[in-house]
Amino acid sequence: MAIRLFNTLTRKKEPLVPLEEGKIKMYVCGPTVYNYIHIGNARPVIVFDMVRRYLQYRGYEVTFVSNFTDVDDRLINAANALGEDVPTIANRFIEAFFEDVSALGCVRADVHPRVTENIDIIIEFIQALIDKGFAYESEGDVYYATQKFPQYGKLSHQSIDELQLGSRIEVGEKKADPLDFVLWKAAKEGEISWESPWGLGRPGWHIECSAMARKYLGDTIDIHAGGQDLTFPHHENEIAQTEALTGKPFARYWLHNGYINIDNEKMSKSLGNFVLVHEILKHHDPQIVRFFMLSVHYRNPINYSDEVLENAAAALERLRTSYENLQHRKQSSANLTENDHEWLEVIHRHRESFVKAMDDDFNTANGIAVLFDLAKQANYYLMEKNTSETVIDAFMKEFESLCGVLGIILEGNELHDEEIEALIEQRIQARKNRQFQLADDIRDQLKEKNIILEDTPQGTRWKRG
Repeated sequence: MAIRLFNTLTRKKEPLVPLEEGKIKMYVCGPTVYNYIHIGNARPVIVFDMVRRYLQYRGYEVTFVSNFTDVDDRLINAANALGEDVPTIANRFIEAFFEDVSALGCVRADVHPRVTENIDIIIEFIQALIDKGFAYESEGDVYYATQKFPQYGKLSHQSIDELQLGSRIEVGEKKADPLDFVLWKAAKEGEISWESPWGLGRPGWHIECSAMARKYLGDTIDIHAGGQDLTFPHHENEIAQTEALTGKPFARYWLHNGYINIDNEKMSKSLGNFVLVHEILKHHDPQIVRFFMLSVHYRNPINYSDEVLENAAAALERLRTSYENLQHRKQSSANLTENDHEWLEVIHRHRESFVKAMDDDFNTANGIAVLFDLAKQANYYLMEKNTSETVIDAFMKEFESLCGVLGIILEGNELHDEEIEALIEQRIQARKNRQFQLADDIRDQLKEKNIILEDTPQGTRWKRG
């Protein structure tokens, strides 16, 4: 059975047929690194990490590229505000990005190209578009001539006429047509810049992904992915640039994840509900955040709130408890029982059901439902008087394999006794030093791990809840 995926370009599910048998070339648009990533940025990172894992599970060799935008207006503004240079800001938040997404269980891309490391190929790309008549220079800026590409709008399913109705030329722009977009920006005084045939300047936003995807993956790639907000204009412009240059399809499949709402409202800075992953991970197990993200189909909108995270925590705990029960029972199980074959068949059917769910456009919601049913069957099995090490091993390996596809870790982060004692000692010292907030934070940290403290005249006692 072939994997079927929803292609934004055709607006229908299509069987996955890679350019080269057994291999997938995949490009995912990465963040602009001027700040910590927010919860909306985290969703595509988690989603397409899952897609990559599942493709590998199904036997594909995946080459995965995801870029960093390390120069643009927001970086320049941040650098000016902080009195630092752009590379310093970018490097700081690239490291922060890796720290956050690693905690969320995401594997690094095979290549993480940066704009500033690829200026030469971007300039070559722009010059080639000028030479072919698809771009023009205007007072140090270079623009893409959208009207020269008749298929413009095919990804967002809008015609050029429809797009023109809402477009206009902003103050300071020197383009010939309202729909034209910038490929190269002439430098303003004091801004970071590079030499080019059109004078000092820097790349526009859209050109970077076209140039870097082509450099690392070739003229045509299998999958191009990102958040729904990138469909237009970013991905639309990428198609126009790349296909004008190469005369070939840029990507065979375009995948886009849905939006995130915060407490049922659209996330925005103006509403004050802009949630940074860096802050979330101070208070929540990152595995719970990942589980929450994958509990809804990637194309559907998802609502983030403390309540839904609590529900995700309880759901993940059910899976972990089932797995831990298998671990404990394994120690007292026999080698064989007469029901082994039937139970092994049950496990096999769940694997088939999981694959069927995930083959249908990476439906993690249905895949997780299969995991819960597998846990239910494991619990039924453990109620039997005689259990087999063979069957328990099979249950455990299936849990590990299928949860691994989702990047979910079944081993809970249970604290060892010596770690608990060390935290209690740290709390005692904090109280002696009148650092009461720190002491309360340690108590809360232990409580989250189901460690209950009791302060007595003889000292602090603890027990597992």
